[in-house]
Amino acid sequence: MVKDQKRWRLLRDFKKGKFCFLIGVDNWSIELQKSEFHSLYLLLLKINEQLLVINDGLMDEESLTLELEQLPWYIELEGKKDEWSLRFVFESQDQTRSFEMYWPIPIAQNLIYEIKKMWESMD
Repeated sequence: MVKDQKRWRLLRDFKKGKFCFLIGVDNWSIELQKSEFHSLYLLLLKINEQLLVINDGLMDEESLTLELEQLPWYIELEGKKDEWSLRFVFESQDQTRSFEMYWPIPIAQNLIYEIKKMWESMD
């Protein structure tokens, strides 16, 4: 399954073995294991829920920052009510690798939707 837009890519290919999910934004990409992708999916659901809870009380021009940590991930959402970016830090629990990702506006909103759709289509 491939989603390929102008500035981002999302790929699922179980034939690749251990690292079967790819997320790419602008000039970088990272491959994730199924368990890593699943934990990212769950964290994205949580941060989206937090955003929905406070969204009605925010004015359009008001700035917001949400942070959420659930190992191996740390996520920071920053922006305004309807346009925000996401920054991620991944610390491997196996001490094999660590990385950071940044999804700018409007890529962050698109990728959350597409990751949710991709994971839920596997059920």
